[in-house]
Amino acid sequence: MAGTSRGLDEGLIASTIADKSFIENFGLEADYLSAAQQADRQSNVTTMVTIGCLPGALLAFIWSEKIGMLWAMRQACVLWIVGSIVFLTSHTIGQLYAGRLIMGMGIGQFGVLSPVYLGEVAPRDMRGILIGLFGMSEYLGIMTGYFSIWGASIHISDSSSKQWIIPHSVQIMWAGMLLIFSIFCEESPRYMCKKGRQDKAAETLGKLWDLSAFDPAVQDEITSAQRQLELEYGHSSARSFFGTLKSLFTSKENLKRIAFIFTLQCLIQWSGPTSITTYAPRLFALFGIKGQSQKLFTTAIFGAVKFASSLGSALFMIDLLGRRRTLYIGLTLQLLAFIYCAIFLTIYSTLSETAQEAPAARHAAIGAIVMIYLIGVAWALGWNSIQYIITAEIFPLHVRLAGSSLVTVWHYGNRMGISKAVPTMLLEHGSLAPKGTFWFFSAVSVVGMVYTWMFLPETSKKGLEETGDLYTKGRVYGQESK
Repeated sequence: MAGTSRGLDEGLIASTIADKSFIENFGLEADYLSAAQQADRQSNVTTMVTIGCLPGALLAFIWSEKIGMLWAMRQACVLWIVGSIVFLTSHTIGQLYAGRLIMGMGIGQFGVLSPVYLGEVAPRDMRGILIGLFGMSEYLGIMTGYFSIWGASIHISDSSSKQWIIPHSVQIMWAGMLLIFSIFCEESPRYMCKKGRQDKAAETLGKLWDLSAFDPAVQDEITSAQRQLELEYGHSSARSFFGTLKSLFTSKENLKRIAFIFTLQCLIQWSGPTSITTYAPRLFALFGIKGQSQKLFTTAIFGAVKFASSLGSALFMIDLLGRRRTLYIGLTLQLLAFIYCAIFLTIYSTLSETAQEAPAARHAAIGAIVMIYLIGVAWALGWNSIQYIITAEIFPLHVRLAGSSLVTVWHYGNRMGISKAVPTMLLEHGSLAPKGTFWFFSAVSVVGMVYTWMFLPETSKKGLEETGDLYTKGRVYGQESK
């Protein structure tokens, strides 16, 4: 449920910025603004949650170290609810920004807490599936957001603010349900090991795995976690908050991990699929989808396609085919789809209005719409699921939360950057224009394929304590490091 938070807001705001009453209420297309200023204001609205996610990711580390992951998740839910209320009662652009910033401070914590928690409690042969389901849940949120806005556009007048307020209220209900259901959750056994509560850790892990606390599998997992803790910092000052940070930034192996995943996150975010989700209605308009209701419906179907493909990836492909093979399938499809859209927009922009209405041009435009759907499928198979798995696996236990928080800050920073940049990139004059934007995404996708082929190891079926070392060795020219 926590995984839906980012997707739910993304799906809702992607369609809301095209809502007539929302545009009028907050002056997104005010006459006194230039085209560049309008694009900037629109991007401010969409990225404000992402900006809030930056401190949110850091808060996740601070709170989870102090009070545990379970209570950290609960305070994140409270921030999400408070921010949503401020946002939904907005009458000025300043209050809107403030509300969405607070929302982001809650939502940003889930990107750290949930993958790490799932990675720490899952049996090794189910870790990829469970973390993949977390990635899939983002698409459940996107699909819910898209269909909520589309349904409201049918049944509520576009002159009423209720057309966007009612769909966005779903976020309050969702956060409330998550807060209530957290009562039935267990704290991470590995967090208990860090606090010296091995007996309670074994009892909790046995409960989660439906085994006795004295079962060999449970005892082996707890012993492995405890052995790594003692190996990494024993009884030294590294157990402290600042000791953890020092270990993260002074260890050569940890710096290798940070460099690898920072580069990977740049390639993931700037390859473009996240911006396709954020600005889907506007992008569909480039390919001939006209009318607000039609654009919203097409966007809603896009969300359903992404959800179905991410579910299939999580359940059947990640652990069956392995991380690398599933990723390459997704990246190949993504690259082909971006190239098709780039070629279409390059040719289409040179045609006269009469030629653009010709049957061949319309058929090519339909093909481009299909390619946008294919990008959604490719993202679900490729980058989206794998990024959460890597974040959960790459760091050793004593710095896992600190490292994951740092990576998530970097993730949201790049996500904010691409969300801010795309409206300006799409401008016809003084920027890349639509065709140049899609060529840019194609180029980054190529670099991403080469980088992962060279340096991303296969970690399927490996224990959580084993996987971190693989990322510091990686692969070079397709050869698995030993």
